[in-house]
Amino acid sequence: MSALTWLNSEAFTAFGQKIIWSDAIGNTMGLAALALGWRRSIWTWPTQFLSGVILFIAFAAGHLSGNAGKQVVVMVVALWGWTMWSRGKRQAQDASLAVRFATWRERGLLLGAAAVGTLAVTGLFTLYPWMSWNPLPDAYIFVGTIVAMYAQAKGLVEFWFAWLLVDAVGVPLAFTSGYAFSAFVYVIYGALVLWGAYDWYQRSRTTPAPALEGATA
Repeated sequence: MSALTWLNSEAFTAFGQKIIWSDAIGNTMGLAALALGWRRSIWTWPTQFLSGVILFIAFAAGHLSGNAGKQVVVMVVALWGWTMWSRGKRQAQDASLAVRFATWRERGLLLGAAAVGTLAVTGLFTLYPWMSWNPLPDAYIFVGTIVAMYAQAKGLVEFWFAWLLVDAVGVPLAFTSGYAFSAFVYVIYGALVLWGAYDWYQRSRTTPAPALEGATA
């Protein structure tokens, strides 16, 4: 049995739903990546990258092109986020990653990008039905994940709220697509997101504002 065949084979059955290995392993790693993101650990990014690789295999086998394509973008953004955090350009006084709320302009750009991106990808999936059997929610999750990971790489507290919005659609879509383990993990994501949002909110209040150029520290 090849590695790909094994990854797409049945791991176990829970509540009448077949769970495949790639779905279980990929989502467990994604959950770990989210927990590491809450801790502001740079290991969130390589963990997210590996999760993307495994989930790409899972969704490609299920002919969910939107979710499979999302994982490719997840891997690219994970590499970019890894680079951003490695540079250490946004450091708090305790040497951890400094986090902040987005400005109203940044929020508008994120929302605008999410709306335009979702409509564009939905149009693409509608034009080519073989890419997705459920264009709008598939596109919404695809674009929402990109927006959330971008905000995370920038150290914005809003990234947690973006994940909540993705989960709101991701849970029912995963169940109806036969990925019960994904749906279960999305529920756990929701709890971690609320916890992480509170933690980053608290830290954003204690992070000192950067000194103006030329001003004495």
